[in-house]
Amino acid sequence: MNRSGYPDLQAHLATLESKGLLTRIERPIDKNTELHPLVRWQFQGGIAESERKAFLFTNVTDSDGRQYDMPVVVGALAASPEIYAIGMGVPVDEIGSAWLDAIANPIEPEITETPPCQQVVIEGAELTRPGGGLHGLPVPVSTPGYDAAPYLSATLVVTRDPETGVPNMGTYRAALKAPDRLGVRMATRIGGAGGYLHWQKYQQRGEPMPVAIVVGAPPAVAITGPQKLAVGQDEMGVAGALLGRPVRVASARTVDLMVPADAEIVIEGIIDTELLEPEAPFGESHGHVALEEFNMSMRVTSITHKKDAVFASIISQVTPSESSVLKKVAYEPLFLAHLRDELKVKGIRRVSMHEPLTNLRRVIFLQFDDDTPREEVWRGLHGAATLQAQCGKIVIAVSSDIDPSNTDAIFWSLAYRTNPVEDLEITTDRSVGHGPKTTPDAKDSGFLIDATRKTSMAPLALPSRQYMEAARQIWEELDLPRLSPKSPWHGYSMGDWSDTWERFAQNAARGLWIENGEQTFARRRSGIKPETPVRQVEDDD
Repeated sequence: MNRSGYPDLQAHLATLESKGLLTRIERPIDKNTELHPLVRWQFQGGIAESERKAFLFTNVTDSDGRQYDMPVVVGALAASPEIYAIGMGVPVDEIGSAWLDAIANPIEPEITETPPCQQVVIEGAELTRPGGGLHGLPVPVSTPGYDAAPYLSATLVVTRDPETGVPNMGTYRAALKAPDRLGVRMATRIGGAGGYLHWQKYQQRGEPMPVAIVVGAPPAVAITGPQKLAVGQDEMGVAGALLGRPVRVASARTVDLMVPADAEIVIEGIIDTELLEPEAPFGESHGHVALEEFNMSMRVTSITHKKDAVFASIISQVTPSESSVLKKVAYEPLFLAHLRDELKVKGIRRVSMHEPLTNLRRVIFLQFDDDTPREEVWRGLHGAATLQAQCGKIVIAVSSDIDPSNTDAIFWSLAYRTNPVEDLEITTDRSVGHGPKTTPDAKDSGFLIDATRKTSMAPLALPSRQYMEAARQIWEELDLPRLSPKSPWHGYSMGDWSDTWERFAQNAARGLWIENGEQTFARRRSGIKPETPVRQVEDDD
């Protein structure tokens, strides 16, 4: 415990280590080429979910040979459901009920004047000097071989509604562009980011948007970012309810926002609401590389952190991943509660969101009692497909003897227990949701789809082969658990990959991401919506 009375990130790490759920890596590890690929092997190497651990890197370097005095941790939030549950402070089987109770009974935060997150302050000339500002943080390249820059991934991005004053905390990616500049992507799709709704209001007012990006919040606070709460609900209050006491907050130094006082790092700044900057490529959680889009440009005004701060990052990209575990352990009980308690669907036993490669949202399995009336099964199918716009493209109901986490059993049930003429319904006018923007279509349909690739697509969002192979050599040198990889275990091109993006990726792996930021800074545009694909604009020229 820290002095606030609840576990901060470092107290959480101590607990994980005491339980054998944290691996310390003390040899030099290059944050740009080795760090994420090394941790990625526990998701791609055939290791059981229960054997996954958090990795704490205490000797972090980069491609220039720079040594960082700040350690990096990956996997500490949700490498496995057990790790997630420890951070939340409840047993795994109580995660769902704890979330529902916290959402219904939030606890307002309390203000402190002496926040640990502001023990070290970096402002003014220190933000822009060579090697200073963001360049001084050990931010990893998540998908070496494809990413255009190091990215903040385990974030809580704090914004505030300029009309109501209600804050929002969302988990959004942020690319390093310069020592004092970030490229921030907030989802604009239906069911997307609360921060984007705030950005729109600031844009209408002709004002820039204050923002604070929190890295390494106490785990019960950090996990509220990926959760889909109602628009206008303050995540800080829900986090307090998860903790059973108010979250300590403090005023940011240079923007009018409140931030978690016990966070490891806080990056404050201003987001331009007029000029958007090209951002990405970046390996996204939907499992493909997100290609260049015009997104928000953030000028950093302050970086604060604890004296002994730990930098937190998460494994995202192709599922299974830490990102998908963060969602799965919370989404499944919430979907089940919606069907059972809100819609009163009879006979519903279990909701299982398919994780490997499909990233949970697209494929959902529902398990029913054997005697469930047919009309109740269909109510459940429609309820799961419509709860969230991004979820439920394919929903399949099975009987109690089918394990919905076993896809072989699902295919067996499909082969022998369905008559498509009677048992299949095509849903139309669905939102495309979270996925690669291979086509400009804004609508999708549901259930049966030919899954073969028919057009060029962005690369698979895994580190490219050379980095995964090099990381595997390190893995074996460290005598870590034996790997049994299944294809695909590295990224590869699927046709939609330009020479520019290849150069960006090579620069990022070599630590030359500032060159990429200089190039994209010169290509800024006004009068366009965030997430507009860059080539749609530049090709028109």
